[in-house]
Amino acid sequence: MAGIVNYVKESFGELKNNVTWTPWSEAQSLTILVAVFSIVFSLAIWGVDSVFSKVVSFYFTLING
Repeated sequence: MAGIVNYVKESFGELKNNVTWTPWSEAQSLTILVAVFSIVFSLAIWGVDSVFSKVVSFYFTLING
C-alpha cells in the first residue's frame, strides 16, 4: 500500500514541477477548434452515409423490380 501512495505523491510532484502546461487562452482556442472540426467531420460522415444509404436503397429497388 505504501508503494501506491508513494507513486501517487511522485506523480503529483511530477505534474506540479516538471510539466509545462499550455496557457489557458491557448487551451480554450484549441478546444473550440477541436469542437468545430468534430462537428464538421460528423456532418460530412452523416452526408456520405445518407448518400450511400440512398444509393443502396435505389440499387435494391432496381433489383427487386
